[in-house]
Formats: sequence, C-alpha cells, structure tokens
Amino acid sequence: MITNGILGGIADTTAQTITAFRIRSSAKKQNAAARDQFVSIEITDLNKQSTLPQYDFVPNTRDQPPPFDFERLTRFMAYGFIMSPIQFHWFGLLSRAFPASSGAGLTPVLKRTACDQLIFAPFGLTCFYTFMTIAEGGGSKAISKKFQDIYLPTLKANWMVWPVVQIINFRFMPLQFQIPFVSSIGILWTAYLSLTNSAEDKVIEE
Repeated sequence: MITNGILGGIADTTAQTITAFRIRSSAKKQNAAARDQFVSIEITDLNKQSTLPQYDFVPNTRDQPPPFDFERLTRFMAYGFIMSPIQFHWFGLLSRAFPASSGAGLTPVLKRTACDQLIFAPFGLTCFYTFMTIAEGGGSKAISKKFQDIYLPTLKANWMVWPVVQIINFRFMPLQFQIPFVSSIGILWTAYLSLTNSAEDKVIEE
C-alpha cells in the first residue's frame, strides 16, 4: 500500500511537471512571436502609437505554470494507497481461477488478462474518476460530466496499452510483485490519467 501510494505520487508529480513544461514552452513561443511582430512594425507606425502592446512588458499570468498542487498530489497518493489491497485480492483471485502450469502455456495468462481488462479495468477507471471528483469537492453532476466526456476515451486508451503489460505481469511476475510491477509501469499511465482528469476539471469549472 505504501509503495503504491508513493508511485501514485511520482506519477502525479510527473503529470504536473509535464503541464508546467507545456505552459513554459507555449509562453516562449508566444513571446518570440510577439517580439517578431514588434520588430516588423514600421517606424512610421511607431510614431503614431503612444503605447506598445502590454504583453511586450507585462507577463501574462495565464502563460505562467501554476504552482505545484500538493493537494492533488495527496489525492493521487491516497488513491494508490486505497486501491492496492483491492488490486492484490483481484490478482489473487485471477491466479486461483486460472492457475498456471508447465503444460498450460499462455492460456491461463491470456484468460487472466482478458478478465482483468474486461472486468477490472472498467471498474478501476470508475473508482478513479469517482474518487478524484469527490475528493476535489465535486458532486454527482461533476461525476456525470466527467464520465460523459472522458471515461470511454480513457477506457479505449487503456485497452491499447495494458493488455501487453498484463500479459508480461501474469506470465513472469510472482503474485507479491505484480502490484509493484504494474504500478511502476503505470507511472506514465497514471500521469496520463492525472492530465486528463485535471483538463476535464478545467472544462467543468469554465
């Protein structure tokens, strides 16, 4: 549980860093375009204008990366901490339902992966968006809005990434290492969830 919580925190830190980098890159491009525009103004135009555009002198606060959100970090760590026992019992159930043997080959692994992706993946995303929305102070309308906008695209993206990861996990990882393996590989995935969740929060606020 502690390991999963820490990895969740690393994932959200990665997501917030990516967001800050994107904003800084966008601001640099906008500032460069503004400088080019200023240089291209003819001298006669400068004589007619009493002031220059404000953005040449005053930085736009929208172009500045937001401060690091420690509350958001705490929410992601709490979610990873809470979900790890559920994941552990789920993986144990799969191992008992589809036991691996030397002659079975990939068949049990494929069955575990299919059940995981068709049953637990939709459940896990439901838990994630519900937990995050409630932890952020949102109500039923915010939850409904989030599910309408991003649940299905996220689930489709999940099915493009995780089947291969889970095949490797169920094939080679002992039960006690399956959650740390998934959580380690899932840092970028959780960062993606963090980005989509925060982007949707901005849409709801607007």
